[in-house]
Amino acid sequence: MFKKILIANRGEIALRVIRTCREMGIKTVAVYSTADKDSLHVKFADEAVCIGRPAGADSYLNIAHIMAAAEITNADGIHPGYGFLAENARFAEICGEHNIKFIGPTPDQIRSMGDKITAKETMIRAGVPVVPGGEGLLESLEEAKAMAKDIGYPIILKATAGGGGKGMRVVFKEEDLEHNYNTAKVEAGAAFKNDGIYMEKFVEEPRHIEIQIAGDRYGKVCHLSERDCSIQRRHQKLVEESPSPFMTEELRQRMGDAAIKAASAIGYESVGTIEFLVDKHRNFYFMEMNTRIQVEHCVTEEVTNFDLIKEQIKIAMGEPISGKNYEPQMHAIECRINAEDPYNDFRPSPGRITTLHQPGGHGIRIDSHVYAGYVIPPYYDSMIAKIIAVARTREEAINTMSRALSEYVIEGVKTTIPFHQQLMRNEDFRAGNFNTKFLEGFKMV
Repeated sequence: MFKKILIANRGEIALRVIRTCREMGIKTVAVYSTADKDSLHVKFADEAVCIGRPAGADSYLNIAHIMAAAEITNADGIHPGYGFLAENARFAEICGEHNIKFIGPTPDQIRSMGDKITAKETMIRAGVPVVPGGEGLLESLEEAKAMAKDIGYPIILKATAGGGGKGMRVVFKEEDLEHNYNTAKVEAGAAFKNDGIYMEKFVEEPRHIEIQIAGDRYGKVCHLSERDCSIQRRHQKLVEESPSPFMTEELRQRMGDAAIKAASAIGYESVGTIEFLVDKHRNFYFMEMNTRIQVEHCVTEEVTNFDLIKEQIKIAMGEPISGKNYEPQMHAIECRINAEDPYNDFRPSPGRITTLHQPGGHGIRIDSHVYAGYVIPPYYDSMIAKIIAVARTREEAINTMSRALSEYVIEGVKTTIPFHQQLMRNEDFRAGNFNTKFLEGFKMV
């Protein structure tokens, strides 16, 4: 059993980890930048240590400062949350070098899935379906042209070290390839200090469906069903749900088996997510693996009645998993509440929250670190809350979410609440007729 866990993160995920640790009788340490000194995760942890100035590089990405905080507080575990250092193999190594347990997979497992080319090669060897494309990094524009002609347009260029849509470009015809190739390399180099890009066939009308998995150090892996993350804008997820309205029992079986194969191929030990693209014919292709807890883990927790953070901590303690595959028993929908103006191209809206009333009632869960008077800093991701509605059916979950959104009051900043209210009323969304391109034709009224 851990005696004390330091959470190397901020905001709602830090608070989420603190809650489970408290239930498990484990002391917690919050770290915070000077911009986050009034955040709830700082207030609710047993101890808190300031680790630097607001910029991520000076605080939440500063490994030396985080390790110093762990040393002076005698933490014997570090939970990385998501984002920041959560998938940084070197950070996981340094934790081990200081005899502090990194609550996540091993450094080698992070590396094997962190580079998309290596991950794709691993999946091919494991027999997991992958999107047709090149076997490695593109060395030149001429190679890109030849490969695109062989695969057939449309194609997509992706950064090998990428995420969040950086260094990603879709090309529909040859005359647009050169510009997009050069742009993708420049963007990838600027964002990740690695300008390597590769090419895949672009899957049209795709669903983004991911499988939650858990594995232990004894070689056992299970899955906890799927999440549909197709409602996204510029590759950033806005709504997630489980089960997917596109899913069939046969498809869940095949995708679940493929996810277990993928995790087993690297001997994965922790919780993680295998992400797939699924075309309109229900053919699915491996996209990437996230070797961490996901923002949207809450919907899986609600439909399986399973605490994923607790499972992650127990796996790190060396406890075996049950090995049972979990099926969704309810339907859950999560809306990300971002401090953004949906009427103004989702422009960020940092500032002070003057009034806050959070909804409640049967079937509503809210994960958030904000309160009335809280100042949203401009330095980090704009998500300030997640609201999850759970019910027996998808229709009931949508109705519960609509009711809760009508009660949600946040004043002083703009938020995405109006967007979610309109989405819940949209006939195509309610009917389950959507894919990752759905929001390209969505208009705020």
